[in-house]
Amino acid sequence: MIKKQTHINSNIFSKSLFFWLLVFVFTTGFKTNAQVDLKLDTTKIRIGEQIEYIISVDKEGVDDIAFPKLQLDSLKKIEVVKSFDIDSVKNSIFKKYLLTSFDSGRYMIPKQSVLIDNVAHQIDSVFIDVSTVAVDTTKQKLYPIKPIVKEPYTFDDFKIYLWWLLGILLLAALIWYLIRRSKRSPEEKEKVPAIPPFELAKKRLKELDDKHLLEKSRVKQYYVELTDIVRNFIESEMHIPALESTTDELMETIADFNQNSHLDIPKDTLQKLKSLLQDADLVKFAKSKPLPNEIDLHRQDAENIIDIMHPKAVNKEKREEDGQ
Repeated sequence: MIKKQTHINSNIFSKSLFFWLLVFVFTTGFKTNAQVDLKLDTTKIRIGEQIEYIISVDKEGVDDIAFPKLQLDSLKKIEVVKSFDIDSVKNSIFKKYLLTSFDSGRYMIPKQSVLIDNVAHQIDSVFIDVSTVAVDTTKQKLYPIKPIVKEPYTFDDFKIYLWWLLGILLLAALIWYLIRRSKRSPEEKEKVPAIPPFELAKKRLKELDDKHLLEKSRVKQYYVELTDIVRNFIESEMHIPALESTTDELMETIADFNQNSHLDIPKDTLQKLKSLLQDADLVKFAKSKPLPNEIDLHRQDAENIIDIMHPKAVNKEKREEDGQ
């Protein structure tokens, strides 16, 4: 009795196990038995022509699909021209590739693996035949290779050179300006003296003494420089055209300036200035030869004229007179 009961229980367990195995097998088959197809518009091309290589999957009952990164022939003669995005039509999901080759021969594209719900599905390998383009030289005349045709130049071709040229011109202009500035003539530099007119006149008188022109019998040059110092001082200090005026014109201008500006330059100072300039004109233009004591007197007069006509000295004398 006990053996019979054990046999019955064993049969029930076996039937239950068989049932669940069938359920597992059918369920798994339903989830992974997806239809995968490979389509090619041709397997024979000429060099440079293209092939449409399309992998399609029946999406019914499928949750996830991963298309392969295409594995090409081992000789690397087949090339991918373009890989299109995944697309769908009706119940199919597909991915298209454009392939080509530039070497004649027979090449095999190996098996590809498509993952469908994490289960790999293999696509059969396929052979591609690539042929050359036959040329009938009896019908098609061969011509020599043409030389390279040069395109005409445009403005854009020279833009970079124009910028370089502009930079070089600016640099050259800067260098020229610096050289020009460093080589200014003494006359140009004296237009903007570094020291006041009174101090400059004193300095030039001392420099004239240090030249010892009289000892070298160069009397005319001595008087030229002596009167030039006086005239430069008057022009810079009083702002009147002393260098370009004759002796008479200058004396007349100074007299008017003295009266209108109330400088109160003494008459004897003006007389000394007039005498100095007239005697210097005789030396320069009439070849007059003054005596040594006359030359010394003219030198003293020149310095006294500068001292007295200096505004500070004039104001000082005026204040002393007012104090008295």
